[in-house]
Amino acid sequence: MIRSFRLFLLLALVAVGACDPVSLTLGAGAATGVAAYQERGIEGVARDGAIEARIFKLWVQRDKNMVVHMSIEVYESRALLTGVARSEQERADAVGMAWKADGIKDVMNEIVVGEAPSFSEVARDTAITAELKSRLTFDGEVLAVNYAIETVRGVVFLLGIAQDQAELDRVIAQARNISYVRRVVSYVQLKADIKGAGA
Repeated sequence: MIRSFRLFLLLALVAVGACDPVSLTLGAGAATGVAAYQERGIEGVARDGAIEARIFKLWVQRDKNMVVHMSIEVYESRALLTGVARSEQERADAVGMAWKADGIKDVMNEIVVGEAPSFSEVARDTAITAELKSRLTFDGEVLAVNYAIETVRGVVFLLGIAQDQAELDRVIAQARNISYVRRVVSYVQLKADIKGAGA
């Protein structure tokens, strides 16, 4: 199943990358198909996207610059906040507004206070994230679609659902083996734990 999904994912990425109207329509359909393969399903993806949009809107309403160097990733109604705030107050406001978003269950605050990252730092972090996504996609023992990845100043943050501890350990090992990665922080949940909590 993982092998067939990997082929589907690659086709989906090609479709989404095209620009003409027909290809954009195909891309939207492919994105829906990718969502269907995730443990959280299409409804879960839509729900998390809506929560993320609500937090984003609250941030912009306070100060549009908040979204320049801070990011939001929502998975299973849990929001991971990363990036660099300009002050302790801005960080506190970002976290507080995330908790106000309708539907939110948990907020993991990984925002630091300091100077904005340089262009080279942003480029390096982007490259780390892209490389890890590629490695996971082509790893036959990992269902990559269930992971969200953020990288800030060489620290890789993982969010999502692992099939089991062995898969999660493999994902973390892949991340640690990438050049310029300083640390890996995992907020990934195990599939069995989620099912057990919902029982």
